[in-house]
Amino acid sequence: MKNKYFQMSIVLLLVFSFNPCISYGQSETNKTKVAPVNQILQIIPGEANQPPSDAIILFDGSDLNNWTKKDGTVPDWVVQNGVLTVMPDSTGRNDIYTKQEFGDIQLHLEFKCPETDQDTGQHKGNSGVFIQGRYEIQILDSYENSTYRNRQCGSIYNQYAPLVNACKKPGEWQFYDIIFTAPRFNIEGSLKTPGKITVFQNGVLIHNCAEIREPTGDVRTTNYKESDLKQPLVFQEHSDLVSFRNIWIREL
Repeated sequence: MKNKYFQMSIVLLLVFSFNPCISYGQSETNKTKVAPVNQILQIIPGEANQPPSDAIILFDGSDLNNWTKKDGTVPDWVVQNGVLTVMPDSTGRNDIYTKQEFGDIQLHLEFKCPETDQDTGQHKGNSGVFIQGRYEIQILDSYENSTYRNRQCGSIYNQYAPLVNACKKPGEWQFYDIIFTAPRFNIEGSLKTPGKITVFQNGVLIHNCAEIREPTGDVRTTNYKESDLKQPLVFQEHSDLVSFRNIWIREL
């Protein structure tokens, strides 16, 4: 486990070093200039599967104090043995929302699709995480399970299929590391820069700075030009017993 996260840290370091999504401002050409060590924020990287020192812990295995339902009531998802599991209801939309709102982020989450699910296609281990409540990274059992290309596990729902299928077998823990840059808009409302998402699944790059064209989903319920505002993360209930653990986020 420790070796896996060490390798992931190296991959993320390389991405942040070369990723065109990240803006560093003016180039630094004077390599001989010596800067005080406190000019750059220093954080302590996490050991094994632990978050870095500046992370906001959204779920540590103990409770749902950082979460709410859309109507402001207490979530009824099940927390047991350090694991958070979806509580399905008859509507299929018992989603949970973070109480805190976010813009540009680095998000880590671990998930597990149920091993006993005998359904197929979109009805097999279906859930998702909505960044800013608008842009869904699909969660699905896509291990030897055929479905729509841009709705399989790791898809930016209805917009982009993952570059590769990096899924493990159902019943095994998987993880996403997501880097999101929110879209920016000019004062009059025109698009200045589109939103962009980079995603690693199980340490494998599956989206590289993908540009978000509009809110994801079948029906457009939100306005793209408003999405530069901070919004909650949403974890989806889709009538399947998907489980989560170790959810943390860094504001960028």
